[in-house]
Amino acid sequence: MILTYYRFGEEAYASTNTKLAEFDAHIKELTSGRYNVLPLLDVLSAIRAGQALPERTVAITLDDGFASAYAHAWPRLRAARLPFSVFVTTAPIDAKSKGLMSWDQLRELAKSGVAIGAQTRTHLHMIEASDERNRDEMAASNKRIADEIGTAPILFSYPYGEASAHTMALAKQAGYRFALGQFSGVANPTMDDFHVPRFGVNDSSGDFARFKLILNALPLRVADVSPADPLVTMPNPPAFGFTVTEGLSRIAGIRCFASSESRARVERLGAERIEVRLAKPLGPGRTRLNCTMPGPDGRWHWYGTSFYVPRPDAAQGSP
Repeated sequence: MILTYYRFGEEAYASTNTKLAEFDAHIKELTSGRYNVLPLLDVLSAIRAGQALPERTVAITLDDGFASAYAHAWPRLRAARLPFSVFVTTAPIDAKSKGLMSWDQLRELAKSGVAIGAQTRTHLHMIEASDERNRDEMAASNKRIADEIGTAPILFSYPYGEASAHTMALAKQAGYRFALGQFSGVANPTMDDFHVPRFGVNDSSGDFARFKLILNALPLRVADVSPADPLVTMPNPPAFGFTVTEGLSRIAGIRCFASSESRARVERLGAERIEVRLAKPLGPGRTRLNCTMPGPDGRWHWYGTSFYVPRPDAAQGSP
């Protein structure tokens, strides 16, 4: 289970902000003794190695390197002894852009044990950029972080959460061990290491009840996902489907929801195959899709993914 936050106490930005009172409530819940909060790399490495993690293991990430994360989130997380990771875009930091952390602040975080991950040099739309541009963006970002922090990043967050099979391959070639998206779901061994799900937390995504719901979510392990590439060309909408790998008894209860049209039609094929039928073409940009199924003790199995439709006249990276 991975959480991602952005801004703190900046209520003019509801889509990326978390109110401080709400964050205090989140920390109180996370330190209640019901959860096991570990560094992101430890969680992902254990999953990939097939090592069992304690029940309700959580990792915390902060995207974009906002100054409010340094001013408000870090003191609270430090006092609660909760580890976290920060993903940054380097060019705006070099430009001393208002509202972002400085390199001095990031060095302070790194010295305290916070992992600093990469998010490219300029926070570009990678799917619409050339291979040369994407490689240069990641290489330049890696070098700046290594120069300033002392260690090259091995964790990556896709700008805007936009990824395709091709950008995933480029991220792997750049030397990252894991790359994270921005779509809901519980990290588990069936995920792609270069399209890792995270639950976004902000003012517009729900209340404290939702926060507890996602903290208690269970993985929905799947295989044979189709289409394998989140980049949508034709057909649109994509004929999306997956096979549930766990032999769960409540598969008939799976419900799927797309950010473009709310609840989607679900067809069950045999004992394990699920096909999701979207009613209308996806619009340009990123669309998220979540599938949930009732689990034990009021908990929910949760699988998510995202699709990307190129914007009109946008050039795409070389295949």
